[in-house]
Amino acid sequence: MKIAIDVSSLKNTNQYRGVGIYTDLLIKSFRLLKIPGFSFQMVEEKKFPQDCDLIHYPFFDLFFLTLPIKKLKPTVVTIHDVIPLVFPEHFLVGLRGSLKFQIQKKSLKNVKAVITDSENSKRDIFKYLNYPKEKIFVVPLAPADDFKKLEIGNWKLEIKQKYQLPDNFVLYVGDVNYNKNIPGLIKAFSRFLLQTSEHSSRSSFKLVLVGKAFLDENLKEAKEILQLINSLKLSKKIVRLGWIPTEDLVGIYNLATVYCQPSFYEGFGLPVLEAMACGCPVVSAKTSSLPEACGDAAIMVNPYNPEDIARGIKEVLYDISIYDILRKKGLEWVKNFSWEKVAKETYEVYQKVVREK
Repeated sequence: MKIAIDVSSLKNTNQYRGVGIYTDLLIKSFRLLKIPGFSFQMVEEKKFPQDCDLIHYPFFDLFFLTLPIKKLKPTVVTIHDVIPLVFPEHFLVGLRGSLKFQIQKKSLKNVKAVITDSENSKRDIFKYLNYPKEKIFVVPLAPADDFKKLEIGNWKLEIKQKYQLPDNFVLYVGDVNYNKNIPGLIKAFSRFLLQTSEHSSRSSFKLVLVGKAFLDENLKEAKEILQLINSLKLSKKIVRLGWIPTEDLVGIYNLATVYCQPSFYEGFGLPVLEAMACGCPVVSAKTSSLPEACGDAAIMVNPYNPEDIARGIKEVLYDISIYDILRKKGLEWVKNFSWEKVAKETYEVYQKVVREK
């Protein structure tokens, strides 16, 4: 079986985003697969070899023409989520975007299979794109092998000094889109500080926000986040970091006291697994796909209630037994996810499609 994989997402700004990282890790994992007769070729800009058995588009943009109407070969597409369709009032696309969405939706009709990250995304793809459920295959993501618990060493002091990190902090890693609920996290952190002001050891806590978008002054969401931080007088309590290279990010996860994923909605929620792999306790929203990603290895909270998010953070930090249990549970739970498994399950989808053609 010879597969052609579109790697266009590795040649533009997407290479640093989820779709690019997914494509890169999938290719690296395929290289390690020892399956007789299986080979793949990386291609871009629709220059597909005539002798391939199947074409895989490892990305699907709802509002840009990433998928051709005419399929030269049986086609598999990865759709990570359709969150803009769940919250259309917060993801305005305009007339051109709407037209392109209709073309993309039409183009999806003759795709042989869709791969997605979670059961929740599978339901959404069926609901919003009207794509047959029986042709949607769930292949959960996994943290890259870099994410792991680090031994004690000089790296601790180096990372703390490089990014001016406090001894104790709540961590968030990701984007600033509406569904991420960063204002809710900031309000929750403010409540947490007010409730712990009498405990000097806990009043030193800070919130560390990691992600390129936090420092993008042109982004409306980033401006609103900064305004909220200032209005709550939290500028000395919240650290906004931009994009962080993976090796440093691993260190930051290892240093964090607790990781918080406050999202209203996720297609999967990979940072919760990255945090667990690094031995960091997790507080997560109990919505969309996050219960699938977290299992019973996190404290689950209502993202629409900042008080409940604060309660979750407090629960981890006030009770050392809960803290230790979550760390151990997280390290055990994350063993269920690996890129070898992602590659094998993706290959199984290819097999199904090729057999049926």
